[in-house]
Amino acid sequence: MNQNVAAEITQRIEYLEANAERLVIDADTHATDTSRLSGDILRRFESSADYYHGRPVSAEDLLEEMRLAEVDMALIWQNPAATARIGDPKKDYQSLLAANRYINEAARRYLDRFIPAGWVDPKACGVDGALRMAEVLIRELGFLIVKMNPAQNGYPIDSESVMLVVDRIAELGGIPAFHYGADTPFTPADGLERIAARHPDRLLVAVHMGGGGAGYVEAEQLYQASRALGLRHPNIRFFLSARRDTHTESDLIAYQAAGEPFCRNLCCASDAPYGRMSWNFGGYRQMFRSFLEGSNHPDPRLRANPRLFTSQSVQNYLGGNIARLAAEGYRELLRTA
Repeated sequence: MNQNVAAEITQRIEYLEANAERLVIDADTHATDTSRLSGDILRRFESSADYYHGRPVSAEDLLEEMRLAEVDMALIWQNPAATARIGDPKKDYQSLLAANRYINEAARRYLDRFIPAGWVDPKACGVDGALRMAEVLIRELGFLIVKMNPAQNGYPIDSESVMLVVDRIAELGGIPAFHYGADTPFTPADGLERIAARHPDRLLVAVHMGGGGAGYVEAEQLYQASRALGLRHPNIRFFLSARRDTHTESDLIAYQAAGEPFCRNLCCASDAPYGRMSWNFGGYRQMFRSFLEGSNHPDPRLRANPRLFTSQSVQNYLGGNIARLAAEGYRELLRTA
């Protein structure tokens, strides 16, 4: 890792540590270099004002949405719907690398607004390509979190190739992350549990906590399993995006009641542009407001313990938890660089 990247990481650490008590941070957003869009993606982007699933937004678009939603920072990674894959591992590697580099450039431009995170694909790029990509993202660009999406790209979350990439990310000092939802059979709870048990002393991020693109009925079993799974494995961090509000409420209450370290393991998120940041964070704020008035809440756990949530614990879920995860992870990354 070169000195400039290390200096940027140090600056981000200092900012996160100094402001963790006040920052509202969206832990799951996707940004795209919209100036590079072409083909069908560009035609869809320009043809209609109507929303379509995965519509790409730039880093600057995200900043405007953050302003509207009163969100201070966002963790950003590439938008898989806007990154072309053609079935050629070498070309797909370059396409994904370009998308990752855009995330890095955006985070450098807006150091106090974005936390950059990377993306690898052991199916499209091949295992060797994914291993090489992980090294570039962590060692060259200084990314802390590196994600895979077994659901979209069609491979089991605990396959041998994934395990090799997880091992490499951990060896490099990074944090592996996964799309983890009920929208496909590729990300079951027992698969995520095998990864968590493989490196019990390393953090693991599971984005969506069992939700993703699944319908309410399909997701029910994985929601329940995920809640219990995280309470068995304190090294799992869940980003609460693209999921049913009532399950998010139940998870927050359960993890707050479980105390340390579990109350540090959930982070609010929107999945923008797949979810609207203003809608999600407006909902989070009102949900937490109801928690602080616990004696009148319909959940019996809050009625029995109306002081379960405090203004400080609410702030942790809205931003403090992800701020501390990133700051502590970056410090570890610098030590292993």
